[in-house]
Amino acid sequence: MRVPALLLLSGLALTTAACNTTDTGGPMAEPLASAPQPVEGYDWFYHTDGEDARLAYGLAESDDLRLGMDCRRGAGRLELSAPSQDDGAKEIHIESGGDTERFPAQSEPSQLHDGVFLTATARGNEPVFQRFRQVGWLAQWHGNEREAYAPHPQSRDNIERFFAFCG
Repeated sequence: MRVPALLLLSGLALTTAACNTTDTGGPMAEPLASAPQPVEGYDWFYHTDGEDARLAYGLAESDDLRLGMDCRRGAGRLELSAPSQDDGAKEIHIESGGDTERFPAQSEPSQLHDGVFLTATARGNEPVFQRFRQVGWLAQWHGNEREAYAPHPQSRDNIERFFAFCG
């Protein structure tokens, strides 16, 4: 009976010692997951027109939209829009910093691309949007494929401007 107790105490002592290590000033370990990096040419673009605002991720001055969000000033409601290659798609599935949400969507044939164009309604205070405001990036899921949308440093403030406008 003494041997198992001694082994247990030795194990606890080793575990405690391992947990009490101190930083020696060496390089810090990389985090397990890091934020996605901006993609050349693609960015979050913010535009207002009177009482309406739009935040869209895509390629500047082109029809290459990946995800769009529209709102009326202070309304707290967002209209999401995104193209999809899946003609049977019925939702817009987004993620930010580990929070995910699926928004039921209407679909119609796309006039610009193969597939369909999806539209959905969401509340601006959904946890996934609050996380987006904190971490600065959003991802969209297409089936099992994840496409991340990170801003370039000069456009990072566009995200907060949009949500502040929308209320």
